[in-house]
Amino acid sequence: MADTPTAPDIAWDLEDLVYGEGDAGVERLLTAATAQAAAFADAYSGKVAGLDSAGLAAAVTAMQEISDLAGRAAVYASLKFSVDTVAPENGALLALVQERSTAIETQMLFFDLEWAELDDARVEELLGGEGLELVQHHLRSTRRYRPHLLSEPEERIISETSITGSDAWARLFAEVTSAIEVELDTEDAPVPLDVAASQLASPDREHRAHVAERISAALQPTLRIRAYIFNTLLADKATGDRLRSYDSWISSRNLANETSDEAVNALVEAVRGSYEITRRWYRLKAKLLGLDRLAHYDRIATVASAEEAYSYEDGKRIVLEAFDDFSPAMGDAARRFFDENWIDVPPRPGKRGGAFCSYAVPSHHPYLMLNWTGKVRDVTTLAHELGHGIHAYLATERGIFEFSTPLTLAETASVFAEALVFRKLLNETTDPEARLALLAENIEGSLATVHRQIGFNHFENLIHTERREVGELSVDRFGELWLESSAELFGDAVEMGEGYENWWSYIPHFVNSPGYVYAYAFGQLLALSVYGQYLNEGEAFVPRYLELLSAGGSKKPEDLVAIAGLDLTDPAFWRSGLALVEEQLREAEEAAEAVLAARAGT
Repeated sequence: MADTPTAPDIAWDLEDLVYGEGDAGVERLLTAATAQAAAFADAYSGKVAGLDSAGLAAAVTAMQEISDLAGRAAVYASLKFSVDTVAPENGALLALVQERSTAIETQMLFFDLEWAELDDARVEELLGGEGLELVQHHLRSTRRYRPHLLSEPEERIISETSITGSDAWARLFAEVTSAIEVELDTEDAPVPLDVAASQLASPDREHRAHVAERISAALQPTLRIRAYIFNTLLADKATGDRLRSYDSWISSRNLANETSDEAVNALVEAVRGSYEITRRWYRLKAKLLGLDRLAHYDRIATVASAEEAYSYEDGKRIVLEAFDDFSPAMGDAARRFFDENWIDVPPRPGKRGGAFCSYAVPSHHPYLMLNWTGKVRDVTTLAHELGHGIHAYLATERGIFEFSTPLTLAETASVFAEALVFRKLLNETTDPEARLALLAENIEGSLATVHRQIGFNHFENLIHTERREVGELSVDRFGELWLESSAELFGDAVEMGEGYENWWSYIPHFVNSPGYVYAYAFGQLLALSVYGQYLNEGEAFVPRYLELLSAGGSKKPEDLVAIAGLDLTDPAFWRSGLALVEEQLREAEEAAEAVLAARAGT
C-alpha cells in the first residue's frame, strides 16, 4: 500500500454540461428553458383535462426537455459551489440558477395540479396510449399528493418564496459549516472539519482525544447561527406540513418515498429494539483498545495495531477489480468515472465535507465528490458512491422523470457495491490483525448505517416535535435532545463526555433533507438482503441485479425489489436484515476474540 494518503488533485470537468461555455452556458440553458416553459404554459394551461393520449405524450416530452435544460444548469452551479463554497462568484451563480429555476417551475405548476384533478378512470385510459411507457409510473405517483396540494396561486407563492426561505437557509448552513476549520497540534495550518474528523480513526488515543476537543472548540464560534438555522427550518417545515395537512413531521418524506407512516414506524421500532447489537460491539471494542469503556471519540478508532494507508490508485484498483469480478459491465461503467474526470477527489479549503453522488440528468452523466484522506473508509466510500453512480448511469434510459429512485431504494446499489469491495479486501488480507480491522470496519459501517441513522431519526423526531409543541429550542436544548437520543443508542457502552452535546450541529441531512436518514437503514437492510441473494445464487443473480438498477424509479419500491426476489411487505423482512447485521457482528466477534487470545499469549 501507499506510504502516504495524499490524494491527487483530480477535479471534475463540468464544462460539457454547459457546452464548454462556463457561466455563459448556464445563461443559455436557462434562457432556453424559460422560453420553452412559457410556450408550454401557453399551450397547456387550463387544457390538461381535454388532452388525449397523444397530446399528453407531447406535453410530457416538452416537460422532459425543459427539465433537462434547467437541470444541466442547476447541476453545474451546485457542483461548482460544492467544491468551493467560499468563492463569491460560485454562490452568486447558484443563487441565480435557483431563482431562474424557481421561475421556470412556477410557470409549470399548473400541470400537476390539473393532472391531479382528473378521475382515476380517465387517468388510466390516457396512460394506455402510445408514447407514455417511460412516464407511466411517474404520472401515477404524482397523484398521490392530491390530498396535500394547495390552489395554484398558493403553490406559486410557496414556490417563488422558497429561494429566500428554506433554500436560502440551507445554503447559509453549507457556507457556515464548510468554513469551519480545526486547529490541531499535529498540523501546520488549520484543517477542514472533515479532515479533522477522519483522524478520529487514529490508533493513538491521546490524539483522538485532542482531535475531539479541537472539533468541539471549532464548532463553538458559529454554533448559535447553526442553531438559529435549525430553528428556522423546523418552523418552516411545521408551517408547510400544517398548510398541506400532513399528519406528522415525517409524513411528507414517507409519501415522497412511496411508503407509509406505519411501515416506517415498524422499521424504526425494529431497529431501536436491536440497539444491543451496537452496544455489544462497543463493549468488545473497548477490550480491543485496552479500555474499560469507550469515549465518544473512540467509536471509529481503528482496532489495528497500525493504520493502513491507501492511495487513490490503490482504491481505484481494488474497486474496479471487485466490480469486474461481479460483472464486466459494472466494471466498465465504473471505469468511465475515472477515465473521464467524473470524480472530484481531494479535500480543499472551502470544499463541502463528506462525499456524494450527483445523478445529474439522464442526457449527461453522474458525478462523484470525495474527500480522500487515505483511510480504508475512503476505499469503501469510493465503492459506495460509485454504486450510486452506476445506478444512475444504468437507469438513464428511463428518462428524467423515472431514472432516480425513492430514497428508500437509493442506498441499495451503494451498499451492495461496498459489500463487493469489502469481501475483496478481506480475501486479500491474511494477517489476523488486519483481518480484524477490516471486519471491524464492516460491522461498524453497518451499525453506523442502520443503528446510528435511526438514532439520528430519533433526534430529528425529538426536535421537530418539540419545536411544534413547545417552541424555539435553545442551543442547550438541542444538546440535551442530542445526548438523549445518543444515550438510548449507546447505553452504558459509550461515555459521551464534554463537548459532544454540540456535534449535531454540523450534520447536513437534518437541514437539507429532513427525515432522510431512515432511508439509510432501509437501504442497508435491503442491500444486505440483495447481497445475500447474490451469495446464494452466484452468477445467475447478476442479470436480475443489473435489471433492478436499470429500472431506476419506474415502479413502486416493492415492485422494484421483486425483480431481485424480495418481498418488502413481509414483516419478517426487517428481522432478516437485522439478523444479517448480527451475523456480521458474530464474525467480527470471533476475529476479535482470536486476536485478543493471541495478544494475551505474547
